[in-house]
Amino acid sequence: MITDTLKVFVTVAEQRNFSQAAKLLNLSQPGVSLHIRNLENEFGTKLMHRSPKLVKLTEAGEILFGKAQQILAMYDEAKQDIYMLRDEVTGSLSMGASFTIGEYILPRVLAEYAQQYPLVDVQVHISNSDNILQDVRAGRFHIGLVEGKVDAKDLQVTPFMKDEMVLVASPDHLLASGKSVDVSQLQGHVWVMRETGSGTRAYSDRLIQDSGLSVKRSFVFNSSQSVKEAVTWGLGIALLSRWVVCKELESGELCEIPIRGMKISRDLSLLQSKDEPAVMAVLKFIQTLNQNVQ
Repeated sequence: MITDTLKVFVTVAEQRNFSQAAKLLNLSQPGVSLHIRNLENEFGTKLMHRSPKLVKLTEAGEILFGKAQQILAMYDEAKQDIYMLRDEVTGSLSMGASFTIGEYILPRVLAEYAQQYPLVDVQVHISNSDNILQDVRAGRFHIGLVEGKVDAKDLQVTPFMKDEMVLVASPDHLLASGKSVDVSQLQGHVWVMRETGSGTRAYSDRLIQDSGLSVKRSFVFNSSQSVKEAVTWGLGIALLSRWVVCKELESGELCEIPIRGMKISRDLSLLQSKDEPAVMAVLKFIQTLNQNVQ
């Protein structure tokens, strides 16, 4: 179909590289080159300037690039509308999720979604909240799922649930009596934290700064799972989502340290572009997400 050739052309134009486009399209490089030659023969003009390092569009190529993007978008929209007549949801769904959401909340939601809509190709990338925000801005994902306060007036930000943050320690820690403590009793302790840019790290930093706490020493890990394991082994105390530690709190591997007069919670939010209309696969996922977090 002509749409296949246009997709190849658009991908090469976006990547500015034949080899990279071939990888993304799962085609051979000669196959990609053949698509481009066929287009140039059809239009009777050169569409791209090729060099070993870079591909640059000609004036005619720039015109076709814009029109091809519109054609492909309209084709996908028509395909979705036709599948809706048959009550089928298909296509692709790409999303980015923060570690807490991606590792502890999303799997349950995706299990139900995949059962209801088996024809949708789902791709999930897990990273910290700042990275996910930038990737949604750049159009790399249909949606992003992030933690905490989001400063993104250029995106549609929709909170979908509240998440409680709890301070935890190993059962042998001197604060692990099960009784609540004054925030001043957290002075001079060892903390285990997520990396800068993490939604979880932002709340640890805020608690320490707002309470004027001194930190004896800190250890930094780039996943909540690693933080949890470090705390379990007695490395220090940590502020984590209750989702992350609920099993360990129930089993007694970790102890919660309630802070008197303080309850810490945050929004978990869905990020979307304001400009791109949501395809049916995305709309159905959002519906499934909301049904599972009520």
